[in-house]
Amino acid sequence: MSFHQMIPRNNQSAIPEFFILGFQLLNRSRIILFSTLLLVYIMTVMGNLLIIILVSATQYLRSPMYLFLSQLSSCDIILTTSIIPNLLYITLNNGIPMSVSQCIAQFNFFSVSVGTECFLLTMMSYDRYVAVCKPLHYVTIMNFPFCSSLMVLSWILGFLLTLIFSILLSNLTFCNSKYIDHFFCDLVPLVQLSCSDTTVLQTVLILIAVPETIIETVFIISTYVCIFLAIHRISSTTGRQKAFSTCSSHIAVVCTYYGALIAIYIFPSGEYSSGINKIVSLMYTVLTPLLNPVIYSLRNQEIKTAIIKLLKKRDFSNVICTCYIYV
Repeated sequence: MSFHQMIPRNNQSAIPEFFILGFQLLNRSRIILFSTLLLVYIMTVMGNLLIIILVSATQYLRSPMYLFLSQLSSCDIILTTSIIPNLLYITLNNGIPMSVSQCIAQFNFFSVSVGTECFLLTMMSYDRYVAVCKPLHYVTIMNFPFCSSLMVLSWILGFLLTLIFSILLSNLTFCNSKYIDHFFCDLVPLVQLSCSDTTVLQTVLILIAVPETIIETVFIISTYVCIFLAIHRISSTTGRQKAFSTCSSHIAVVCTYYGALIAIYIFPSGEYSSGINKIVSLMYTVLTPLLNPVIYSLRNQEIKTAIIKLLKKRDFSNVICTCYIYV
């Protein structure tokens, strides 16, 4: 018998709040998970804030790649802040109540950051395509006004898509159950708990969100096919390695991020897969924001140089400098 089958259902009236179950763990396991999540959250915020500060304060890091990266770091901070602090409280108390409005508000922040990050990753693939396939025209094509427009467009599209789903969610009535077997208020659990007609919402999801994900994925794959063909035509081994190194970080993040999103939202989930869904969700809500600064920049020589200069300017200790460089 599943957990949901043991929960008494009340289909008579709308419920005022949900109960977020999170990870149902023993006391010792809760303490370990809480400590790990707290450490991850601190490291995630510090790492992404460092990227934003470096790009803002360092003149030679004002290139398109780093400008996009600073926006990606902003998304990661919003994403983790909308999920992890609440998850810490859930973990300590083995679940907490949340009002419907609080739940939808959490979904709003989460959805804006995820949607914007998907658009930014797509824009970054185009940036890498121009850098490798059209290097002589890179400065002309990826100029500051054009890059700024792409970044603003990413945030606007992420906000508009979230606004559509938020309006539709706000019009739903929830009465099937008050228990959400997840660690945050995601779209799928909320739809499953609704006793209203969700046809419009699901139709919008199929007509907008699914094509958007497919178009972004196809676009990224297409740009990298062109990139790999261009790299293959480079005669020197050193040139190939240098060209590929400019794209490898982006490939790693895209595969992790889109792989998790597709696994959660595209492929159907069965009744007994809630544990798997939680683990996969942890990948793009907790793990990816932590790894992004490391994968993209903390092992990048330009970033290392910028960190050293910034810390010397602020007169920080060499110990802190060493910790950041070799994370």
